[in-house]
Amino acid sequence: MKKNDPYASLRYTEFNLFLIIRFALVFAWSMQFIIIEWEVYRLTKDPLSLGIIGLMEVIPAFSMALFAGHIVDQKEKRNLLIICTSAFLILSIGFWYLTAPSINQLLSSNSILLFIYSLVFLGGIVRAFISPTIFSLMALVVPKKLYPNAAAWSSSVWQLSAVLGPALGGFTILWMGTHGSMYIIIGFIICAILITLKISRKPIMNPKIGEPVIQSLKEGIKFVFGTKVIFGALTLDMIAVLFGGAIALLPIYAMDILHVGPEGFGIMRAAPAIGSFLTMFAVAYFPINKKAGFKLFVSIFCFGISIIVFGLSTVFWLSVLALFISGVTDGISMVIRQTILQLYTPDNMRGRVASVTNMFVGSSNELGAFESGFTAKIMGTVTAVVFGGTMTLITVTITAFTSPALRKLDFTAQLKKQK
Repeated sequence: MKKNDPYASLRYTEFNLFLIIRFALVFAWSMQFIIIEWEVYRLTKDPLSLGIIGLMEVIPAFSMALFAGHIVDQKEKRNLLIICTSAFLILSIGFWYLTAPSINQLLSSNSILLFIYSLVFLGGIVRAFISPTIFSLMALVVPKKLYPNAAAWSSSVWQLSAVLGPALGGFTILWMGTHGSMYIIIGFIICAILITLKISRKPIMNPKIGEPVIQSLKEGIKFVFGTKVIFGALTLDMIAVLFGGAIALLPIYAMDILHVGPEGFGIMRAAPAIGSFLTMFAVAYFPINKKAGFKLFVSIFCFGISIIVFGLSTVFWLSVLALFISGVTDGISMVIRQTILQLYTPDNMRGRVASVTNMFVGSSNELGAFESGFTAKIMGTVTAVVFGGTMTLITVTITAFTSPALRKLDFTAQLKKQK
């Protein structure tokens, strides 16, 4: 292998299969989420209803996270991913049914809304299991020394799917309606299941099979809270995402502020993901191992500024540019965070650590959506977005002064240990 080979991890067949699976699942999940957002706002015209979508998903995802991490560490990862993806397929079929024109004529808007929220709640349970499973599986298909490179490619694929899923979702809502769009989502999920079957079963790395649940959970929590680098990075990212959740309000901007309809909604929803994808693709060629902590602080600070600009903008393309920059800065943050987790987490604790991570960062996306919807209801949409961006800047500034260890973080020494 050549030094600094940007394609090093791609030379492993199962890692390529893993990337295809991750693309299909994130594409389907992100496309489905904006279809749900659009359908719910169409039914209610209430910004708080958008926040409730996030709340319905985060409650089970958060409450089940630790238990899910314990199960993931106890089970074989390939088959567990197949089970999780099959559950995702069942939920998507449910959304397909609820968006059918005949159902809209048969049931009241309130009844449909209740069923949608119920499926979103069940989806939160599935997500609690699927996130740590994917995180753990990635570590089993590439060597440890390639984790930073693999993290960059995995994050890039995540963002590419997050680009195409929302963008296509916005356009297919226009062309095919919400019901027709669900066929595409179901097709991608089925493909993910079939490709997962091509990955071989993996050994269970946890030597404590059958360990009591409480003891297992305590070890996972203790490790995360006791590892300052992991805990600091997750806390910082959680706060930034929590207060920077302007994405949840995009349907309002598209319909009522910028007046750009579903096409503009799709473009705005895709803009952050495009920025993140391009950034992480570049990171594969130009690693950010040196001064990673400093770069993490700068990226999240710039993320906060971009959110403020978006909130104040009344020009569509300026709004798109601000969202694109938010994606660029978030992409840098994501690669650094994923590299920290892969390098500093022992193999036997990946499921539990990923679950705690999901409680911090993953759940903060939905809590951020609820926070944005709630503050938009009481402050107004623009004020709520600007408030969120401002709180992000304040948080980053305080953390930078109070966490010198995170600020001075550098991956170079840790990578040498893996060689």
